Amino acid sequence: MRASSSRRALSGGAVLNAQPKRSIWRQIWIKRWCYLIILPGMAYFILFKYVPMYGIQLAFKDFNIAKGITASPWVGWSNFELLFRDREFFLALKNTLIISYMQLLLFFPFPIVLSILINEVKPMRYKRSVQTILTFPHFLSWVIVAGIMMNILANNGAVNNLLATMGVEKYNFLTDKGLFRYILVFTLSWKEAGWSCILYIAAITGIDPSLYEAATIDGANRWHKILHITWPGILPVVLITLILRVGSMMDAGFDQVMNLYNNTVLDVADILDTYIYRITFQRMPNYGFSTAVGLFKGLTNCILLLSVNAVCKKINGTSII
Repeated sequence: MRASSSRRALSGGAVLNAQPKRSIWRQIWIKRWCYLIILPGMAYFILFKYVPMYGIQLAFKDFNIAKGITASPWVGWSNFELLFRDREFFLALKNTLIISYMQLLLFFPFPIVLSILINEVKPMRYKRSVQTILTFPHFLSWVIVAGIMMNILANNGAVNNLLATMGVEKYNFLTDKGLFRYILVFTLSWKEAGWSCILYIAAITGIDPSLYEAATIDGANRWHKILHITWPGILPVVLITLILRVGSMMDAGFDQVMNLYNNTVLDVADILDTYIYRITFQRMPNYGFSTAVGLFKGLTNCILLLSVNAVCKKINGTSII
């Protein structure tokens, strides 16, 4: 009797233990369309983000194309020792940090201010028109934007032709080392500010309208509403974007710099990405050395991301991890 009861209890326990598994698969089947929608995104990250990590070992090898990655000999930290003895690497690192800092200081606040100003516009037709006009440059490639800037600022460009008609001497804007980094920030702001402010406008629309109504009743003006309602409402989104931006400080914009810089301004415009491009495709290729530079850049970005995330979490409680 006791044995049969034990068997029933064991079988009942097995049924109970098996039930959650069936329910999990059943839930997946019920929501199969949701999983199907995220499948392309998962495939993208697996194929182009995780699978290429296999090549990181090149940073510690003397890569030979004939032997392949696996059979190439290990050289330990030799590529990194060569890296930290290269003067051009430190120049590219310096330029990357300076340009990224200028973008963070001058460009990052611009979409925030722009989104608040657009939100204060009352006529919906005018507001949508402004948003459309400001967003359009995002869909232009950097090749086109660089061509536009050259047509405007080159020696025979529109600005210099205008100066010539006024009797003023022409000026080489694109070869001025002191001006070139500001041109990078300006073109980035013109191209991406409208697109970047979409996120902040969405955050503003999520703020409870009753807060603005109560503030109006209490006699608050527009500035008071922006300072005490709009800004606190979008602050978490601002901090998240700040964390992500600082986490990509080593990425100063390869497409932009590659299409705008020239040999005259190379000392102030050569960033890590263009440096990697030059040592890989314009010289005798050393793939182990190039991979070492890329690994250094990735680890630095990771450290910056974790650091600013910890600071934001401690100060405001907002973090991505």
